[in-house]
Amino acid sequence: MNILNYKTLEEVGYKGYILKNAPVKVLQFGEGNFLRAFVDYWFDMANEKVGWNGKVAVVQPISQGLTEVINSQEGLYTLYLRGSENGEKVDKKRVISVIDRCYNPYEDWEDVKRIAASDDLEYIASNTTEAGIVYDGAYKKDDCPPASFPAKLTALLYERFKAGKKGITVLSCELIDNNGKELKKCVEKHIDDWGLGDDFKDWIEKENLFCSTLVDRIVPGRVRDAELAKKMTEENGYEDALIDVAESETIESASDRLIDFVIEVASGRKTKTEENGFREISIFKDGVVL
Repeated sequence: MNILNYKTLEEVGYKGYILKNAPVKVLQFGEGNFLRAFVDYWFDMANEKVGWNGKVAVVQPISQGLTEVINSQEGLYTLYLRGSENGEKVDKKRVISVIDRCYNPYEDWEDVKRIAASDDLEYIASNTTEAGIVYDGAYKKDDCPPASFPAKLTALLYERFKAGKKGITVLSCELIDNNGKELKKCVEKHIDDWGLGDDFKDWIEKENLFCSTLVDRIVPGRVRDAELAKKMTEENGYEDALIDVAESETIESASDRLIDFVIEVASGRKTKTEENGFREISIFKDGVVL
């Protein structure tokens, strides 16, 4: 069976939305399940629904990652959305075609710098784990590339500034409080340490927007059940090493359902435990001291 790529989609008669060619408008640090099921999904939907006409260039944050796998599939992967919406079971899928290609910065740093300074770029998105947004003064501006994500970002924004290009929007998706603000602080420290000047610092402040984001999608990630993975492959008609799975319902919607349920229970609705005749329940967890 052939691996997923544009030719394979034609051969299997895929009828869903696909965008093969478009300018790169997003530089994304991180190639894991969450970004592909959340951020890349929404950019893919923007292409289909409002004609945004953009692609994402992905950068693996560390030296080992998914660059070869992503490029072998021409950036394509299958996203399954499962769960419930408005009380109805949801089980749907789509091939995400928003990724242009993936880059290993430890081999393709000049290509990444070129993208960072391009006229088409609008966003830089990231999810480099909770440990990703950390300042480390050991990294220098001439490192190719600097090892940490904040240092890489500073170096790339400096390339954009030197090229005389407009600012961009930075979308931080790391799971820390005020992720955008914390990332900006790291960038400002690197500017001072590297002596990049007040003009660059003013450009960062006035022309770039560092957004603090809140994750709004539950992403179980890759399929670990071998039989289910085999069934998916047979149904799709192609091999996909990047299959991703996400909850169709947003966290906000799930929170609303939980609040509604709590109100109903407080108003007299019986829980499953009460319906089954149990009145007491104990929850034990190792390592918790009350």
